[in-house]
Amino acid sequence: MADPLFKIGVLGATGFIGTPYRAEIRNCREATIVAVCARREDLLAKAAEEDGAQLTTRNWREVIAHPEVNLVLVLTPDALHREAVLACAKEGKHLLCEKPVGMNAGEAAEMWRLYREASPTLAHFVPFWTRMVRVFEIAREIVAAGELGEIVSTIFRWQNPRPEAMPHTWRDDPSLSAAGTIADVGSHAYDVVRWIIGAEAESVLAHGETLTPPKADLGAINLGEALDWGNDGTGEAPSRREAGTVDYAHLACRYSNGAMGTYLLSHAPSLRKHLAPELELHGTKASLSVDRWSGDVIMVTPDQEKRLVENVPDCAFGNRFAKWVFPALAPIVSGSGPAQGHPDLEDGWIAQKFTDAAAESVREGRWVTV
Repeated sequence: MADPLFKIGVLGATGFIGTPYRAEIRNCREATIVAVCARREDLLAKAAEEDGAQLTTRNWREVIAHPEVNLVLVLTPDALHREAVLACAKEGKHLLCEKPVGMNAGEAAEMWRLYREASPTLAHFVPFWTRMVRVFEIAREIVAAGELGEIVSTIFRWQNPRPEAMPHTWRDDPSLSAAGTIADVGSHAYDVVRWIIGAEAESVLAHGETLTPPKADLGAINLGEALDWGNDGTGEAPSRREAGTVDYAHLACRYSNGAMGTYLLSHAPSLRKHLAPELELHGTKASLSVDRWSGDVIMVTPDQEKRLVENVPDCAFGNRFAKWVFPALAPIVSGSGPAQGHPDLEDGWIAQKFTDAAAESVREGRWVTV
């Protein structure tokens, strides 16, 4: 059997993100999981058994220093990214780092600088998966073809309602989360819009609130466990407290091409989706609506004629590592050529500049330069 190209160490191996990622990797012949790291012993032992990992540890430094690991997945809370990523760069490890890549744009810039200086030796991937949704790829193709004319306005609605009874996770803790919902889903939303229209935001005005009532405090549980507990609706909470991060925000921005943008970002229980398309793009020649849930891409012309451009059923992502991560990084890891086009630490830094500005605007109530 051929030696796998990717020998992987996973930080945050047992969390809401790490668990499905590891399952996908186990189904890839070009990869093996060498080391797993997590904070909870009970979940870590199970993960090591599932993966056949050589190393099981609660010390993330041991994973990065492992001589057989060549690709590290940093899937920990936002506040724990920077030190791990800097260590990966020092040890010469290829990287996949979850978004937001740091607690602020300064951290993100530091990470990007180190990997940029190591280019083209070290590969790096930031999983902005929304780019890989087919309806958004179609929207980008339509914009690039000039069918909408000059983009005048964009609207993105990212409503991901969580159960009202869902208890606290690290995402509610401002010492661990970069900017709550603004950074969590706002980074995805902004990244895909700038990718589609080819323009970055220059300034932003934002309002944010915490709309969810006080939550149960069950200690160090992961998001999957919190969702299960909240959906069950029968648990007794020993105590409740308010979240420390924003779970609703409404953003306006000015893009470098002169267009205006609007973002509605929410994890609040009562802001349900499926009422309107996720994305609207309004141009001088036509307007486009894009909705991954229905699969509809709809164009409206100046005479108000409505046309279904395409319908693409939502078939989920499938194996993201087999489809996108490994093909993008393989040329660099194998030494056969440059990386294929994919979101990386530069994109993570650009998104974080935007979400930082939005969070600052929420605090100060004014337009903030990105």
